[in-house]
Amino acid sequence: MTSIRERNKELILRAASEEFADKGFAATKTSDIAAKAGLPKPNVYYYFKSKENLYREVLESIIEPLLAASAPFNQPGHPSEVLTAYIRSKIRISRELPHASKVFASEIMHGAPHLSPEQTEQLNAQAKHNIACIQRWIDQGLMAKVDPHHLLFSIWAATQTYADFDWQISTVTGKASLDDADYEAAAQTIIRLVLKGCEVATAPSTASELVSSV
Repeated sequence: MTSIRERNKELILRAASEEFADKGFAATKTSDIAAKAGLPKPNVYYYFKSKENLYREVLESIIEPLLAASAPFNQPGHPSEVLTAYIRSKIRISRELPHASKVFASEIMHGAPHLSPEQTEQLNAQAKHNIACIQRWIDQGLMAKVDPHHLLFSIWAATQTYADFDWQISTVTGKASLDDADYEAAAQTIIRLVLKGCEVATAPSTASELVSSV
């Protein structure tokens, strides 16, 4: 029963992400979500109680990965390694959760009316922590004196565009969907632009390299 419950909830969440991304919160009907999920409409209310709760669950499904993407900032690390891991995580989110990413972007553009105070605080606190890390690296001479706020905003824009503006990317590339090589090229390009543009110092990859550099 537990596996069936989890499967049905996942089907509904995935369908809801697509419907909310395509139509927005107000225009989305629970009947359309149920139809896309291949389940009876009462199942939506059974598992999520209301359209509002379901929408908040979709937001939660993207907020958790967004916070998790910042994990490299939450432990000691060299800026080249931390920024590389962060960018790759953000690209992976855009690839694996494109619809939820669009829902989140729309929510933010409308002033985040459905985000809870706790979610807002979590996101803001993590962003401020990341900015403080970047500023510390700058102060330590590990990277150029760039504005850490705008560097973070630029990384967000560069990585999230692959989900939020996928139609434009498909039109320009002539591809219905991007493949492994495309996402790898995207990650490498953004990483190169950030590390080279910010003049990030190279981190010794092994202990022997660290010793030989002293």
